[in-house]
Amino acid sequence: MNGLDSTIAAILTLDGVTNGVIYGLIAIALVLVFAVTRILFLPQGEFVAFGALTLAMLQQGQVPGLVWLLLALALCATGSSVLALLRSGQRAGIASAVLRNLVAPALIAALVWWAAPKQFSLPVQVGLTLLLVTALGPLLYQVVYESLAGASVLVLLIVSVGTHFALTGLGLVFFGAEGFRTPAFWDARWPIGGVTLSAQTVAVVLAAGALIVALWLVSERTLYGKALRATAVNRLGARLMGISTTLAGKLTFAVAAFIGALSGVLIGPLTTVFYDSGFLIGLKGFVAATIGALASFPLAAVGALGVGMLESFSSFWVSDFKEVVVFMSLLPILLWRSIASPAHDEDED
Repeated sequence: MNGLDSTIAAILTLDGVTNGVIYGLIAIALVLVFAVTRILFLPQGEFVAFGALTLAMLQQGQVPGLVWLLLALALCATGSSVLALLRSGQRAGIASAVLRNLVAPALIAALVWWAAPKQFSLPVQVGLTLLLVTALGPLLYQVVYESLAGASVLVLLIVSVGTHFALTGLGLVFFGAEGFRTPAFWDARWPIGGVTLSAQTVAVVLAAGALIVALWLVSERTLYGKALRATAVNRLGARLMGISTTLAGKLTFAVAAFIGALSGVLIGPLTTVFYDSGFLIGLKGFVAATIGALASFPLAAVGALGVGMLESFSSFWVSDFKEVVVFMSLLPILLWRSIASPAHDEDED
């Protein structure tokens, strides 16, 4: 085996930065979900796989199976909302509940169903993919997690594990066992110092940067963003001030689904994505989020770059064990966290 020269090191660094940016987006989504809802959302990686595979289906002119999942979740959410309103005697709110939980998802499903065979341009297909996968987020929260909002973190983690396995199985049903790779958004390449920089890599970095700026603007400048920040800081205080933690949970899951779908769209041209690819991608994002103690967005982003670099250079030195190296790096982080942070009971809401 040849040694690690400067050219190979530059190639590995570029690859590590690209992967680290994707892991950073996933880590940011995980930190956001945990901060607002206390949910360790392990199925975040499934949103990534669904994004890439849905775009692949649309490019083949096929209706993605996520349409059926969206309709099923919409029916379940509508049924639970209507039953809750009937039990509380608030019959006047039934129409708005049906409009909110069933009509809007049905329109999205109908739009995707109509547009899929027409094979529109790539930007339109990307928009349809983001719309479809993002719509799954709030419905998934409402159906699976809303009734467990007051449960312990351990219970929510167990539910997340079950949700992960359910979504992975549905991914196999909807997309099959075959992997897909989508065409690059931008085919240009630039030689820089012995390293070829692809336009797709630039697109990944620029899209991630734009998303981070957009999230910051929403958090700082909009009422909904401030509500999410308040809920993340103090759930009980936010509730006492009239902020709906249910709405905050739905918004958070919508943002997480959008981030996951965008990440899947971005990595689709870089690697072959299978129905279960989201598991490893999500776990690497979780390692990065753990570096930030599931609380700090900047530390999670830095940790994601570190995970990407560690994975890239491990693939050169010990390619058969690169996944082991990445996940073993979590052990010293957890040990350091356990020593630096004293144990305490979970706060009561």
